[in-house]
Amino acid sequence: MSERHFDAVIVGSGFGGSVMAYRLVKAGLSVCLLERGKAYPPGSFPRSPYRMKRNFWDPSEGLYGMYNIWSFEGINSVVSSGLGGGSLIYANVLLRKDEKWFVQEDIHNGGYEYWPVTRADLDPHYDRVERMMNAQHYPFDQPPYNRTSKTIALRKAAEQLQMDWFLPKLAVTFGNEGEPPMTGEPICEEYANIHGRTRYTCRLCGECDIGCNYGSKNTLDYTYLSAAKRHKAEIWTCCEVRSFEPTDGGRGYTIHYVQHDPEKEGQKLATHHPAVLPIRIITADRLILSAGTFGSTFLLLKNQGNFPGISKLLGTRFSGNGDLINFALRCSDIINDKREPRIIDGGYGPVITSSIRFSYTDGDEERGFYIQDAGYPEFVNWMLQIFDSPSEINRALHVAIRLVEEWLHRDLETDLSGYISSMFGTCELSSGLLPMLGMGRDIPDGRMTIQDNTLYLDWTKKKSRAYFDRLRKKMLAVTGTLGATFQDDPLWYFNRLVTAHPLGGCPIGRDITEGVVNPYGEVFNYPNFYIADGSIMPGPVGANPSLTIAALADRFADRIIEKRAGQA
Repeated sequence: MSERHFDAVIVGSGFGGSVMAYRLVKAGLSVCLLERGKAYPPGSFPRSPYRMKRNFWDPSEGLYGMYNIWSFEGINSVVSSGLGGGSLIYANVLLRKDEKWFVQEDIHNGGYEYWPVTRADLDPHYDRVERMMNAQHYPFDQPPYNRTSKTIALRKAAEQLQMDWFLPKLAVTFGNEGEPPMTGEPICEEYANIHGRTRYTCRLCGECDIGCNYGSKNTLDYTYLSAAKRHKAEIWTCCEVRSFEPTDGGRGYTIHYVQHDPEKEGQKLATHHPAVLPIRIITADRLILSAGTFGSTFLLLKNQGNFPGISKLLGTRFSGNGDLINFALRCSDIINDKREPRIIDGGYGPVITSSIRFSYTDGDEERGFYIQDAGYPEFVNWMLQIFDSPSEINRALHVAIRLVEEWLHRDLETDLSGYISSMFGTCELSSGLLPMLGMGRDIPDGRMTIQDNTLYLDWTKKKSRAYFDRLRKKMLAVTGTLGATFQDDPLWYFNRLVTAHPLGGCPIGRDITEGVVNPYGEVFNYPNFYIADGSIMPGPVGANPSLTIAALADRFADRIIEKRAGQA
């Protein structure tokens, strides 16, 4: 219950909070970062079904894991709980928002979004974040990386369809500085990382989205948070913020939080009973809310009574960043006038290696988007093999029967390699699957509200249907060039989508009639209260949003540091 006071308290360790923590503590502020989840050093991400079933976040059910699943009427979403936030489960892509997608529509007269910052405003911050995250292109011009089948397939499809294919920058270490890329080599680091563990270069295992057990991903715990820790930032894990309010007298903020105990995993708890989880209190001159689109919006809606002057736009401008995932099944190619399976090998390489860009501008009726190759962990291929065509099962049974007959007649073959190999069949499904991840500029017309301490979201794809239809049409075209069968996400037929990039809820704006925070992330009417995460987006980023969230946080940090210097 004892209070401690800091120059800045940051809630959440994602792309907004981690950047803020490092920048502010480096500038000399005392900083405390509160993260509700656990730390995940190399080797701690689960893989077995038994351990994976516990890898979800719901402390009341005794779950202290990484995945937090949100489900609403028209959309589902997956976000992360853990030190490093969404960087633990994202696909490493660092893409800048297209210059022409910083649209400035008149939202009071039928427009949907107004970006009070420009690409020119953010470019210096994009540069700074890319350096900190050690961003680099997939080394597709060097072996063994140049044999990545899914990359080759998407490039050939784009060339045939005359589409804009490229390799985006990734926050992954493929090789040590000054050395050629090489898989599984120890990474040379100038300073020890926050976990005090050795990291290894990318092993091309496709496990980026379920947590990299080798430390190959340059996640926020290895980059910004490790640097913040070296500068004496206090980083507290398993600390979940419940409420906050302006301190009496109007100077600073009081933050109430509870501390979870992962040792109680598996035990159901009345987590909101103070006798079970006592409330702890800290205070700060500055409060930075970085709990993510759902987390920050939910906390603000729940504590709205403490902020009566907050914008009426709280909860608005929700967007799923145009996310849509579909599949090209059983890819094939014509070889010597015969159709043969095309090898995609989706489990080889980082999850995303390349992108196709459709850069429709603000003046066009069409809203732009990207299509990216979306890989998956190698063990998924073994699951797919089970569901391959009945002919493969029949083949395996035929081989088994033949072996039994030979044994009964004592007509034994000592070399069974050919038999066993033939039981795998053609592996058309497991080796020929290309998931396609689409994202872009959907319509940010969703609104979040709270009722009975539950978050609700009013959003459907209805107004964005034309956008999704165009994206789906391009995916169909890519599928056709790969000689594959197109498969929609099954939820599409139930008018539901899945997004990994929820945005909005606390939108940025020029004034309180247009947003919750100003162009520097400060909440209107509440000095020194900032929001820095995906919730501040006034509309879709279009590209993978992580880099833009981090760049905006870096810009906000500059303003905080400048204001502090002016007060000194």
